Amino acid sequence: MTSRFNASWVVLLTLAVALMLSVWQLPASVTPFWPRWVVLVVIYWCLALPQRIGIGLAWVAGLLLDVLSGTMLGEHALALALVAFLVLKIHLQVRVFPLWQQTLTVALLVVMYEFVLFWADGAVGLPSQPLVRWLPVVTSLLIWPWLMSLLRHLRRKYRVA
Repeated sequence: MTSRFNASWVVLLTLAVALMLSVWQLPASVTPFWPRWVVLVVIYWCLALPQRIGIGLAWVAGLLLDVLSGTMLGEHALALALVAFLVLKIHLQVRVFPLWQQTLTVALLVVMYEFVLFWADGAVGLPSQPLVRWLPVVTSLLIWPWLMSLLRHLRRKYRVA
């Protein structure tokens, strides 16, 4: 019972922090470089706890991100659900990858997430901003090893299983 309780609050707390970081108001010069925090946290928890964390949680996190950021409702939800689905399909392979291969896999997942957002924006006629769209992929790639280490530390410290 305590393991289930720990899993719930640690996962929800990290997702809440990721949501706050995602909607944090930043100077215009920093905004294009801001990593995709929610995507990275969803990827980590889908890799670490594939039997408990899945598409439903990713969908809800995406809807919350849509509401908080003021984007088209369902845009982030669809992209995060697709990322979660793919991670759940390949989690056994990715977990045994060395860190550099895992980081590249995460970068490809973030590219796919950004492409879904790009497609959704194009479908409703929003203008494309290539720099703002693709720079977060690079920063997410760079931040992944540190974020993964932090989340792994929290998972082990609080015995999330």
